[in-house]
Amino acid sequence: MTEQINLLPLLPELTLAIGAMALLMVGVGGRDHERGELVLWLSVAVLFLAGIFVAMGEGTVTVFGNSFIVDPFARMLKLLALIGAGVALIMSRDFWRDEGGLKFEYPVLLLLATTGMLMMISANDLIALYVGLELQSLALYVVAAFKRDSTRSSEAGMKYFVLGALSSGMLLYGASLIYGFTGSTVFSDIASAAQPSGANLGLIFGLVFLLTGFAFKISAVPFHMWTPDVYEGAPTPVTAFFAAAPKIAAMALFIRVVVSAFPAITDQWQQIVIFLSLASMGLGAFAAIGQHNIKRLMAYSSIGHMGFALVGLAAGTEQGVQGVIIYMAIYLVMTLGTFAVILSLRRDGEMVEEIDQLAGLSRTSPLMALALAVLLFSLAGIPPLAGFFAKFYVFLAAVEAGLYALAIIGVLLSVVGAFYYLRIVKLMYFDEPVKGFEPMPRPLAIVLGVAGVLIMLFFAFPSPLVAAAGTAAKSLF
Repeated sequence: MTEQINLLPLLPELTLAIGAMALLMVGVGGRDHERGELVLWLSVAVLFLAGIFVAMGEGTVTVFGNSFIVDPFARMLKLLALIGAGVALIMSRDFWRDEGGLKFEYPVLLLLATTGMLMMISANDLIALYVGLELQSLALYVVAAFKRDSTRSSEAGMKYFVLGALSSGMLLYGASLIYGFTGSTVFSDIASAAQPSGANLGLIFGLVFLLTGFAFKISAVPFHMWTPDVYEGAPTPVTAFFAAAPKIAAMALFIRVVVSAFPAITDQWQQIVIFLSLASMGLGAFAAIGQHNIKRLMAYSSIGHMGFALVGLAAGTEQGVQGVIIYMAIYLVMTLGTFAVILSLRRDGEMVEEIDQLAGLSRTSPLMALALAVLLFSLAGIPPLAGFFAKFYVFLAAVEAGLYALAIIGVLLSVVGAFYYLRIVKLMYFDEPVKGFEPMPRPLAIVLGVAGVLIMLFFAFPSPLVAAAGTAAKSLF
């Protein structure tokens, strides 16, 4: 008699997958000038519905022979990924309208990418991990090159595809080695086999290749090479999406694999994570200083922030994982708010991407300049804004784990990184203004306003996020 599979834990993923297929039919059947926007708002509704299903769950449930797990950690990270995807989708509306109309395939592809992200976050098995990763990646390769008439966009898509395929190959090779030396693809079985006494060289090699694949996905140094070019070349709303939701999913996958599958050999993967963290923080701090394009600057900023988030993971403790979750939640808000400003930088019908064009913004758009200044101060980690607390939690976890050198270097690199954020604030407030920008579309203004308020008031109400992150981290240990 066949086993009855409980599909309730899969409701969010099924909602997104079925919703994407249904919206594909809606898009094909509608009138050309209307269907893109209709599909976009229906996609946001599907994401919202999936979010409700995620929030309704409780406890820890596994299905498909332990290969798919839904626990408090998965639920929290899924909600963050869905929020990132939904907000990025809403922010894209006016951009595509100004670029000649929104193609209905765009929101459908983002829905499919988000389905892959949710699968990644719940993956409890090497095969489920790979399926989720590829579902996300294949959709993202297409949206990176979505402006077919733009050479830069096509180049971004090609670079992302080639390097993404390389990272997938390395990840698969690592997964096959781990399977070969442990005899299982399920994380709990791998954890039983990967004891300090049984951690042979082949298993360590497999772990290195697996973590290399993850490092590509979170754009950690030295596997960051695609990030600046893809961020700059892809359409700006696609860049906003790349910077938000996929980073959450990839970091969640990174955490679950090392904590659930390799808890007994923490000292082995800890060395790799410390190196990735130091290299990413260093490159993010120094390489961004010479950037003139704001999207390239955000790419290096993103690399640096992934380095800071990995400081918490390097601790290898429950407190460290809690710090990473808090960091990723605050990073999501800061990134979406900043991209709301970048998407509104339009002059004479053209997008403006040069940082120098923000000169004197405080006199032409004082509210936008104030909100952007708050977000930049937060990205720099200046108290009492949320970005300071994000770094505080990961550094505290590193100090309590005895990683003093990592924490000290992280703080020093944070000071270096503050330079390029403060340079933009100086441009906005102390330089002579250039020509003003077109009025900010309402969806972008709402996103910017909400992000600014959340960042400013986090210090007054930190407990909801800290408690939720603590519960999520506890479920892994």
